[in-house]
Amino acid sequence: MDETFIADAKDVLAKDTSVIPDFWQNKYKNEASKNWDKFYNRNTTNFYKDRHWTDREFEELRPSHIFTEHKPVLLEIGCGVGNFVWPILERNPDIFVYACDFSPRAVGFVQSNENYMESRCQAFVCDITKDRLADTIPPHSVDIVSAIFVFSALPPEKQADAVANVIEILKPGGRILFRDYALYDLAQLRFKSGHKLEDNLYVRQDGTLSYYFSKERLRELFVQHGGLVEIENDYVVKKLINAKLNIDSDRIFAQAKFQAPITTTDSIDASAGKTQSINNSEVLVE
Repeated sequence: MDETFIADAKDVLAKDTSVIPDFWQNKYKNEASKNWDKFYNRNTTNFYKDRHWTDREFEELRPSHIFTEHKPVLLEIGCGVGNFVWPILERNPDIFVYACDFSPRAVGFVQSNENYMESRCQAFVCDITKDRLADTIPPHSVDIVSAIFVFSALPPEKQADAVANVIEILKPGGRILFRDYALYDLAQLRFKSGHKLEDNLYVRQDGTLSYYFSKERLRELFVQHGGLVEIENDYVVKKLINAKLNIDSDRIFAQAKFQAPITTTDSIDASAGKTQSINNSEVLVE
């Protein structure tokens, strides 16, 4: 993002000085899962496309790229109706996927899908801001946690609790793969007055929340509060060009990887075959 773009974006955001009253803020935050359940009731499985791009952005999701001596375990948080899950299961025959969402209706769609097999996937309802993942998943047993457009649906004051919850089931050396809406994204700049709850947090027309991340906010959540190691943390800028309308605009996403620390004991266990860690290779962001 160049300085001119950032300055223009700041000017746009600075003009929206109004915030939603406290009563409505609390209502939208407390009814997040209810509003997403309504979203899936309206749209069923037809709103989002399957995410076939994820293994292009994250090499950890490519078959046999990282894990060669055991079957990897992945947790997809905010799984929706399975748009991330199905491509991953198809391309990685040895992987086991846990998939959770705080919308019971969305989880029901996953469980009723013809590709759902309990031998390879376990879907369950979970609000990661308050429901303990370790009640369903053994602690320190997951190699990869995918957090793709999920943390933006959480109020900022609950995001650190969600990170702590996820870390409890992550293996030493395991990674969190993160992608979400970033500060100054086109969607943020298009919000009209009356949708802002607080800085970088908005409510959509359907009552669902949308938070826009900076690199600094991600570092605060995952490194300072979570104690994880930052492997990657940057912005992905996608140009949208409409030649007919002569419109050139930016979609901006935050993309990051964070790794659970590996202690001396973990290294010894790994050499004995008890723990399989992940290497430190990186992926360049587009």
